[in-house]
Amino acid sequence: MLQDLRIAVVIPAFEPGPWVEPVLGAMPPWVDHLVLVDDGSANPLTPACPEGREVVVVRHPRNRGVGAAIVTGYRAAVTAGADVAIVVGADGQMDPADMESLVAPIVAGEADYVKGDRLSHPDCPRVMPAVRLGGNLALTFLTRLAAGGLWGLMDAQCGYTALRLSVLGRLPLDWLYPRYGFPNDILMAASGAGLRIAQVVVRPVYRGEPSGLRPWMAVGVYPFLLARGCLMRWMLRWSRQRHGGSGCAC
Repeated sequence: MLQDLRIAVVIPAFEPGPWVEPVLGAMPPWVDHLVLVDDGSANPLTPACPEGREVVVVRHPRNRGVGAAIVTGYRAAVTAGADVAIVVGADGQMDPADMESLVAPIVAGEADYVKGDRLSHPDCPRVMPAVRLGGNLALTFLTRLAAGGLWGLMDAQCGYTALRLSVLGRLPLDWLYPRYGFPNDILMAASGAGLRIAQVVVRPVYRGEPSGLRPWMAVGVYPFLLARGCLMRWMLRWSRQRHGGSGCAC
């Protein structure tokens, strides 16, 4: 536990290669639950459990996308009795040393949803490939416009996040985009639902892996996704006003 809060780590994984077990083994001792969501890998994931830890493995029979895997992980974390869920990639690109600072705004009662911010880290210009950096900056700017009110947002694409699970019912989980646009979509939903959003600088980690984001996705999918997210934000805002701030329970 961390300050009397039960912490779950949700790890979405699809054909993750050799990194899953090192990621699981690097979890801090105050993490109470480890939830690995196997998003339809060809060979079902059966990682060795870190010593003294239990890993709950939830498997999708087919690949549904990283966003769908995160939602499945959130629901499994609620079932396990966790108060907070931290999302960590199965590719080893998220430094566990940043985890406590990432969850700190929730522990302090100051935020409901916390985003990692790689772009403000001093190593970012040196470590992050230039194409990725430019793409992240452009998509972050467009997400600010669509999300409304998030003008201080620095890194919309970062998947290293923490969520207070008591607010999960205010988010339209079944509406959220299930694939790579999930970080943008949940930001817009969180904004519309009135969640308190914070960001924490985290270390960017790259080892030369190819990006999962393709140019055709940026050109063809993201404009639609951002327009859809903007509409979703307005619908959630209207729902909150109509129901006295309670929002939807989806």
